[in-house]
Amino acid sequence: MRVVITGGGGFLGDQLCTALLERGSLLGPDSQEQSIEKIILLDAHFARLVAYSPSPILVERVVGSIESQEAIDEALGTTSDLAIFHLASMVSGECEDRFDDAISVNLNGGLRLLESARRIGPSCRFVFASSIACFGGPALKDPCDDWTKLTPQTTYGMTKAILELLISDYARKGFVDGRAARLPTVIIRPGKPNAAASSWASGMFREPLGGIDCMLPVHFQQRHPMTGYRAVIDSLIAIHNLPAERIGRDRSIGLAAMSVTPAMAQAALEAATSGLESVSLPGRLGKIVLAPDARIQGIVDQWPVSIDGSRALSLGLPGPPSLVEIIRGFVKDFMS
Repeated sequence: MRVVITGGGGFLGDQLCTALLERGSLLGPDSQEQSIEKIILLDAHFARLVAYSPSPILVERVVGSIESQEAIDEALGTTSDLAIFHLASMVSGECEDRFDDAISVNLNGGLRLLESARRIGPSCRFVFASSIACFGGPALKDPCDDWTKLTPQTTYGMTKAILELLISDYARKGFVDGRAARLPTVIIRPGKPNAAASSWASGMFREPLGGIDCMLPVHFQQRHPMTGYRAVIDSLIAIHNLPAERIGRDRSIGLAAMSVTPAMAQAALEAATSGLESVSLPGRLGKIVLAPDARIQGIVDQWPVSIDGSRALSLGLPGPPSLVEIIRGFVKDFMS
């Protein structure tokens, strides 16, 4: 089996590749474990070349955008034993500022990838990383669940919602075996802040751990659905391996999440770092400092404040770990 990860140069793409190398196999269309022979990472650029642990599985990088049919064809090849994890996407803040680019990359690029998978055939499993930004406006509930109407109020959310619908219809038609994971905000992402309107969610953990104050653009009591990156990676693999009949006609599965506030984050940071004397951390734990940004707050106000992930849990997907577990996992993975 070959595995293609779009957005393979990003954080989640890297983490997914690492997990698949460790796992070594995925369930095939016959529900039997198939060995992974090759993982192809497709991305417009690779900021850093990760040195993966030695493995019999080949890892190949293809530099190119999902806007390019040539790049997609190079990554997918001609084999019918193929699994696609579609993670490539412009982020929320970029999509609000660059509508035409968002349509080209997120929507048209995703459709181009789906059409390419369709040419491979119905045995191709297609796992899409969607977002809770699909929710919004007057249909918002507390909590939102898999039966909440999708009325996105951002360009980013609109492109994700349309792709969810396309994937369900391609699956209904028997074109591809598609399924989508509707992700809450994923924490804690290493590196520098990006243009995502939810970037503060990782920043309010990452920056204080680095001894830096985090400038918080939203209210200190802002509730926001979050989960850890390890849970997301495990969920993407679990969704790939689910038999189609267990998923049913609704091919989009909302992952379980915690409803987190910055006040909760500050308390969790203090609790998580109190027992990490042996780990090299800065002497000073940074603070979360209120720095209101009306533009970011306006986007976040259109997103859910909580998610009911009971359907995901009933399908055997993992629930979110505690904030203390997430923090300590991040320190071990990226700061040790």
